[in-house]
Amino acid sequence: MSDNLIDIFYARQRAYAAKPALVWQGDVVATFGDLPAQVGRYRAALAQLGVKRGDRVMVKSENSPSFVYTYLAVLASGAVFVPMNAAYTAAEVKALVEDAEPSLLVHASATAVPDAAEVVVRRITLEPDGSGALPDLAAGLVPDLSVEPMAGDDLAAILFTSGTTGRPKGAMLTHGNLSSNVAALYATWQFSDADAILHTLPLFHAHGLFVALHLGLYSAATLRMLPKFDAARVMEQLGQVSVFMGVPTFYTRLLDRADFTREACGSIRLFISGSAPLLPSVFSAFAERTGHRILERYGMTEALMITSNAYAQEGRVPGTVGYPLPGVELRVVGPDGAEMPAGETGEIEIRGPNLCKGYWRRPEANAENFHADGFFITGDTGYKDPDGRVTIAGRSKDLIISGGFNVYPAELEILLADIPGVKDVAVIGVPHPDFGEAVVAVITPEEPGFDGSIVQQVAAEKLARFKQPKAVEVVEEFPRNAMGKVLKAELRKTYAGLFTKA
Repeated sequence: MSDNLIDIFYARQRAYAAKPALVWQGDVVATFGDLPAQVGRYRAALAQLGVKRGDRVMVKSENSPSFVYTYLAVLASGAVFVPMNAAYTAAEVKALVEDAEPSLLVHASATAVPDAAEVVVRRITLEPDGSGALPDLAAGLVPDLSVEPMAGDDLAAILFTSGTTGRPKGAMLTHGNLSSNVAALYATWQFSDADAILHTLPLFHAHGLFVALHLGLYSAATLRMLPKFDAARVMEQLGQVSVFMGVPTFYTRLLDRADFTREACGSIRLFISGSAPLLPSVFSAFAERTGHRILERYGMTEALMITSNAYAQEGRVPGTVGYPLPGVELRVVGPDGAEMPAGETGEIEIRGPNLCKGYWRRPEANAENFHADGFFITGDTGYKDPDGRVTIAGRSKDLIISGGFNVYPAELEILLADIPGVKDVAVIGVPHPDFGEAVVAVITPEEPGFDGSIVQQVAAEKLARFKQPKAVEVVEEFPRNAMGKVLKAELRKTYAGLFTKA
């Protein structure tokens, strides 16, 4: 058997042909026995569209079974899957298409993409409800059941994540990265074929694609999928699953419901949270309400999942992200590169089979972020306690995680600084009870009386919704150090209570 992730999935599903694999909005749409033919039709469609081994296929659509089949078919073809946030603007899509140079762009017809005259690339539609020209083409074809043999080091996906310069960087994830990580999570979180997963995370994000979806397919566990998180819909299906994964926002919204009770969680063995910091207050409120201590873990686009709190409930400590996964090494270093003693904060660096093979066409970024010994500089700061448990202290690259999505201040600052009347801008993240963190733009104007709503208007036109500032603050001067650098830590302190009680 090759190291193609699809071969691995199929081998593990073979004994479960009659078992539901995908349940979409309450209806069974595929059993594990159906899956190879469903994927095979899309593989045949991709071949008709000229997709070959090593080609990039970019997808900009919403959750649907067709999205799942497309993803699996891309991997079965030996091609490289490149998902995009469905909220990206046409300008953001244009930049990524120019970088990845895909052979095919799959997108919803109503979503924002650059027009054909602006970007020349073959296109086909995949609508949010799972219909479209690609599913129509696939439906009429004989399934291609073959799976392209791949080595563990062969590319499976490129996930773009903005850098501190504002220019997107594509993390190159291999079949070996993906298979090793799902195997580690399977063991750590004690998954089995007895599980059913309620999947409400976006499939264009690593959390929804490489954690929730992969665990269902690897475990032969039924995936009950919804188009997106909706607390009422979640409550309808919660009693039919054993695992629920989400971002902190999901848990705060469930806690707002009177019907979210201990009894409603009776079938659940595991609640998992990630993609943003979980406030200890939410952890405690959730435990008091349901009897469940949420399992928090730590991951990033470049390395998938890195650490996890213990599976045993008493081993889950609020405010921490647990221990490195099997096979993953994590060290905390000081400015001189030496490892820090337990309890002392430093830069987190990692190495392991989960770590991407580098950034797509970015040798300068590879040189900057990867050491010669194979360790990767995460950009996060934190510390280990004496027994090795990891706590994240902050992000040295000023990354903001809002609602589970990464927002890099430099990208916004470059855009907002061009607005007439803006002298300088600093973008920060501050605590938010729903989103974990909220984006705040702090502006110094060229003249008094600057209207901050202009910033919101420009952001709404140019940026995906999750990147847009939730508040704009106008100040006369920024706090700066002796070198003139803006002290963002001071700004974060000043506006820490903007959305929460100070």
